[in-house]
Amino acid sequence: MKKWMGMLLGTIAILTVSCAPEVTDTKTSSYAEDRAQIEDLQARYLFALDFFDMDTYVSTFTEDGILDIIAYQAKGREEIRKKLEEARPNFDQSAGDGPKGPYPSTGRHNITNIVLKIDGDKAVGTSYWFHYGNNNPERKGVFDGYGHYEDEMVKVNGQWLFSKRVIYNEGVAEWIGPKKNPSW
Repeated sequence: MKKWMGMLLGTIAILTVSCAPEVTDTKTSSYAEDRAQIEDLQARYLFALDFFDMDTYVSTFTEDGILDIIAYQAKGREEIRKKLEEARPNFDQSAGDGPKGPYPSTGRHNITNIVLKIDGDKAVGTSYWFHYGNNNPERKGVFDGYGHYEDEMVKVNGQWLFSKRVIYNEGVAEWIGPKKNPSW
């Protein structure tokens, strides 16, 4: 009798679990999911900058997003595109009149030490960036710049975008960040 009762209760438990409606909440996401999406946004931004892909670059900002590089500010995707096109020799090493070498020079930005505060569909973040380039006759890769980002981000239609990105560059006197811990 005990064996039969155990089998009956086990069968009922299996049926209850397998027949229960699936509950999914599509309106909320976990911190881990949001963080992964924000880190993806940051990486897409840097790949777009390094390959001077302006369509992808401006798409990482909201329609009215702000790019603040201390020396200049741009608001909105079209103004951001225009300002970056004007500064192309600074960001696209293959476009400048740099040292001649056996092949075009390149540069690669990296990001690290990412600190994020996520609150619903808004987030703020701080991270370090650094740059390696080979804009020299030997095309030898060298470390040639670093600084940090201070970001404000929003989730628009399920996708994280920059609403404001401030870029500090420790190699340019006018662009050096405040002498305080940027991670709050």
